[in-house]
Amino acid sequence: MSISSSRHVSQSNPVEVFYPLSTVRCIGPVLFRDQLARDIACLLDVDDNVISWSCRSLSLSKDGQTYKPDFMVEKTDVRIAVDGVREDRAPDWAQEKSIDAGFPYEVIEPSALPRIRLKNAKDLLRYARYEAPLSDRVRLLATLEEYSSLTLAEALIVFREIKPVAGLASMVLQRFVTMDLDDRLIGPETIVRRKRD
Repeated sequence: MSISSSRHVSQSNPVEVFYPLSTVRCIGPVLFRDQLARDIACLLDVDDNVISWSCRSLSLSKDGQTYKPDFMVEKTDVRIAVDGVREDRAPDWAQEKSIDAGFPYEVIEPSALPRIRLKNAKDLLRYARYEAPLSDRVRLLATLEEYSSLTLAEALIVFREIKPVAGLASMVLQRFVTMDLDDRLIGPETIVRRKRD
């Protein structure tokens, strides 16, 4: 049976918008199945081990059925398939077929999403389309080189050309600087450090 005539499993993709709109490391079309997929993508964008990700780009087939996991994720050391767990679950054979294709298969339960990190990721991704100009980047990096760390409130004072929060958020998303996204919501006292390889 040809792919074009094969039955697709759990592949509905209504035309819906899921927020935030922008992504940082997505390669190819943005095709979120639902808000769960969007939330997982937010976390992928702020994961230092993720180089890039793509939406539903891996096709798995068995007995004329085709299934596409939510994401293909390229990490520093491996490429994996990532899928959210829903009531309308992926077919039982999806994991086996993904592994057979050479891609470990990771499933994520909605309850397993780290809520504070997710909220912080969404706040940062509102500014994903911004880019800090060179002068502001150099000024902040030089200041961090001198002082090793700044509070977020102190770091914002450094920006001259771009709106300070947009500039700092873009530098976090582009991995010039880092801040803790796990313990508490981003605030004036959040510590900003230069990203080290």
